Amino acid sequence: MIHKFSAVFFNFDPLAMIMVSLVAFIGLCVGSFAMRYLKGDRKYQAFFIQLALLIGSVSVMVGADNLILLFMAWCLSNVLLVSLMIHKSSWKAAKASGVLAFKNYVLGAACMGAAFALFYYVTGETSVQELVKTNHSAESLILTALSLLLIGAMTQSAIWPFHRWLISSLNSPTPVSAIMHAGLVNGGGILLTRFAPLYLQHSDLLTSIFVIGITTALLGTLWKLMQSDVKRMLACSTMAQMGFMFAQIGLGLFPAAVAHLVWHGLFKAYLFLGCGSAAQEKRLDLRYPPKPLAFMCALMCGMVGSFGFAFASRKSWASGDTTLLLLVVSFLSASQFALSILSRKTLKNLITALIFTSLFGLLYGVSVQLVSWVMEPMQLMQPQPLNGFHMAGIFALILTWLATLFSSLYKKTSKPPAWMLKGYVAALNASQPAPSTVTSYRNQYKYI
Repeated sequence: MIHKFSAVFFNFDPLAMIMVSLVAFIGLCVGSFAMRYLKGDRKYQAFFIQLALLIGSVSVMVGADNLILLFMAWCLSNVLLVSLMIHKSSWKAAKASGVLAFKNYVLGAACMGAAFALFYYVTGETSVQELVKTNHSAESLILTALSLLLIGAMTQSAIWPFHRWLISSLNSPTPVSAIMHAGLVNGGGILLTRFAPLYLQHSDLLTSIFVIGITTALLGTLWKLMQSDVKRMLACSTMAQMGFMFAQIGLGLFPAAVAHLVWHGLFKAYLFLGCGSAAQEKRLDLRYPPKPLAFMCALMCGMVGSFGFAFASRKSWASGDTTLLLLVVSFLSASQFALSILSRKTLKNLITALIFTSLFGLLYGVSVQLVSWVMEPMQLMQPQPLNGFHMAGIFALILTWLATLFSSLYKKTSKPPAWMLKGYVAALNASQPAPSTVTSYRNQYKYI
């Protein structure tokens, strides 16, 4: 009886197992940290009860095969997260953060519910497995449902222009921020991957997802560089990483997006749990702009790293499909990593940089290939033919990286043009939280 019930409502496929393992591990880490961090808090016990319920509801959500169960688990997870975000309702800024996030989640849930209703109307199926396999004639309705589902995923993952709630959520206790940025914010990518077979049938929609994702990634990266607050910087970083995850989905590389999701979840949980010591950390002076010799050596190391990634992940620079963007990203990441080693004593550290960048590329490639191998039965690694939007995205990534490295060459003694000043102010304003979610004075924080 239990097995039959599980078969009807759940599908613990490779994706579900990866996500349940990730959520459980991060939940244990966050819970262990919170035992000390929240010691003495009057809502100490309530926090752990809600955290346990949240981990349970997320586990149900990622393993659900029934549309109704998936929708209910999705909504319950968001309600629990909002409750944890507010923590103390007497703190006005925290309450405003929770209300803003709740409004965002309601919009996402409405779009998701409408999409599920359309799916059921067209296919008559409540099983996600059967739904994505069903041959259907109402193509326009399916496309509408997929578009609504995309909006629901965007609201969950703080994709531009639905990013404001995430940047405004920084009043949450540190353990809540960790489970939010490492877990729940990834829900949009998981949702799209669940319905990947349908998205792979609509190349134009995939291209739209890529454009939305790469735009969010670039905006989040730019805004991150403008922040002075540690947690706000991490929030903008999460926005950028979610954008890159969506971009990989738009490339038809769903397993690569899942691998990125896992790495981001682990790393961002670590960063949030350790952000309290950020004021004492020693900053590494990267000495921008780099010297010509260091830059050329970094490019060489970047190529070595990208070839390591290509070898480990079984990709090729000559593939002629959207895997090219992954190789470009591995090249830029390895080059940037090498610059941190080569900024001092370039020739002396060159061998070290070559070794570490090759290991970097191999590790990244192995992680993508491992997830691809685990998810191989789902057949979700389907690179798309390159088009002008993909090439424009590659160009934008390279140009952004070069601008970051060499922007300091601009003569600071001269007055910047008006368009640059207006652009800076507009970007700075767009990256700020909602005013009602900011604690302006220390006495506005409610300790009890």
